[in-house]
Amino acid sequence: MYQMVHSSSPHSNSNLNERKHKQMRPLVGASVLGLFIVIAAVVSWSYYSASLRKADLLKTELLDLNRHGFRIRNQSGVVVFRMTFRSAELDLDSCTKEGTILSCTRSTNGRLNFFIQTVKPKDTVMCYRVRWAEFTTESFVEHGMSYKDSSWYGGAESSTQHWPILITGIQEPKPFVTTDVYSNRGGFGGILERYWLSSNATAIKISDSVPFHLGWNDTEQNLYFQGRYHNTPYKPPHGQQPFPELSYRVCVGSDITSIHKYMVRRYFNKPTKVPSEATFRYPVWSTFAVYKSDINQEKLLRYAENIKKNRFNCSHLELDDTYTSNYGEFEFDAIKFPNVSEMFKKLRSYGFHVTLWTHPFINYNSSKFGEGIEKGLFVREPTGQLPAVVRWWNGIGGILDFTNPEAREWYLSHLKNLKSKYGVASFKFDAGEASYLPQQFSTLVPLPDPSTFTRRYTEMAASFYERAELRVGYQSQNISCFFRIIDRDSVWGYELGLKSLIPTVLTISILGYQFIQPDMIGGNLYPNRTDGSLELPNRELYIRWLELAAFMPAMQFSVPPWHYDNDVIRIAQKFTALHETLVAPLVLELAGEVLDTGDPIIRPLWWIAPNDPSAHKIDSQFLIGDTLMIAPVLEPGKQERDIYLPAGKWRSYKGEYYDRTPMLLTDYEVDLDEVAYFTWVS
Repeated sequence: MYQMVHSSSPHSNSNLNERKHKQMRPLVGASVLGLFIVIAAVVSWSYYSASLRKADLLKTELLDLNRHGFRIRNQSGVVVFRMTFRSAELDLDSCTKEGTILSCTRSTNGRLNFFIQTVKPKDTVMCYRVRWAEFTTESFVEHGMSYKDSSWYGGAESSTQHWPILITGIQEPKPFVTTDVYSNRGGFGGILERYWLSSNATAIKISDSVPFHLGWNDTEQNLYFQGRYHNTPYKPPHGQQPFPELSYRVCVGSDITSIHKYMVRRYFNKPTKVPSEATFRYPVWSTFAVYKSDINQEKLLRYAENIKKNRFNCSHLELDDTYTSNYGEFEFDAIKFPNVSEMFKKLRSYGFHVTLWTHPFINYNSSKFGEGIEKGLFVREPTGQLPAVVRWWNGIGGILDFTNPEAREWYLSHLKNLKSKYGVASFKFDAGEASYLPQQFSTLVPLPDPSTFTRRYTEMAASFYERAELRVGYQSQNISCFFRIIDRDSVWGYELGLKSLIPTVLTISILGYQFIQPDMIGGNLYPNRTDGSLELPNRELYIRWLELAAFMPAMQFSVPPWHYDNDVIRIAQKFTALHETLVAPLVLELAGEVLDTGDPIIRPLWWIAPNDPSAHKIDSQFLIGDTLMIAPVLEPGKQERDIYLPAGKWRSYKGEYYDRTPMLLTDYEVDLDEVAYFTWVS
């Protein structure tokens, strides 16, 4: 029943062990491989978990940060904003997050103070406060904002103005300060703000404290935002080191109109009063284009008499340029104006309110120059020991230091004396750009930002607000005066010509300046910058300019219509009447609303069609409020144009009704004595 088993020999045992080892090798290899896989999985999971934690750390709401920059998405998950760090990369290992603040302490340049703070002011708006501050004095901070795939608006008045902004070429960052772009065509304009807005409902506001420089590259499609003190006119606040910084806020909303409304209410000043109703209703008549410095009493009275003779409203007469013996004086030239009191009396009998041209310069040959030196009224050279001598378009002299209370009082007292002595209604405040300051200068109260000089100058006009006119503005939206766009040439194009007028007015409206004077009808008639004869702007240009001006908040003549023919006089009478009866009542209603809302009076088409891509790019039409749309002819030799009607119901000035909108009217007929305009049908 039992089977006997014989014991094996030593040789047989050795073979058996070898077979066992061979059988075990695959098992050991599989075990090692399995262990390696487990370790790799653990390591991978650790790295993945760390990556998730790092990715989560570098997120704040809809913003994703990396070492090269950050991007922001809207509520739909679409990337709508990209910013690149150009001067250094972040060291992400130095970054931490606490609550709504994401901060980093090192970059490839060394130690820094960087943070992004999330602010959610309302359900439809998300904002991010960004700050990058260095700790070395000779460095700079530069970020690059992509403008690809969207249209951008704002920034500054410029000599060649487009809507939306058209960026060409490459520009190294330069000081973003107010500049006379008539004299310096490549500068930023006399009206500017550190604010930009895009068609994808994003907006950026650079902080006032930044020594801000702006550059661009149309190949990269980037705007360069730079902060630096080294080799610039900016100065750090008193007692602080000149450490460069860049700080700004980026806000994202549901559409372009609503995000702009939020930014205006949050960051812009607003006017406190509405200027004279008459200035909105009736034309301003300036002596400049025709007479320039050759004006005298006889010519002024003849000009006034012709206004009256040709049955135009005698409301506002502006005496421009040389009425004093020298620039910087405050009394009439007795030779050119032998009987000033009688002259003013006669002009008042015609119904005119007379305003006088003024400026911040006191020429060296003026009797007031020595007084200014003695009293210390002028901006000074950097040591503060001597007045800084500056060159402007009418000579060489000192420029008043409006940070000095004594200089302000001196200047205002002379203006008030003219007002009380002759019954002067107000003043045309010319110049005021920071570009007229020396590269290095000193003022009684230091100006870290040179453009603050512009702000101080605009304050001089506040007490004369009803009929005052300014051509500069920086943080000056609360100065309740008319702001005039820079002088126009008597040409058709985008460089200070007729086509530039709508883009310029829309731009400064977006920057918060709503009481707008669109400069002189037909341009300023400068030699070599005039389409037509040297004596007059081209007739057709003049008519089309006149028609467009009739739909602006104010009209200003200088070249008078009777210098042409009876048909031009008739057209001028027609459109001044249309301005008075149709445009001015609507503008005045909107002007009252500006005090509360800051919303533009002159609006782009996207204001009522924020999600319409076609409306984002139209630069030859505009709205007054939400209910009146204007489409002027801006091309020579044309009596037709294409007109875009946004969604809604519209009735044309001819009585035509359109409700299948949006739509494009092609080759819509507009005679030489017409402007195409459309009213919203509720």
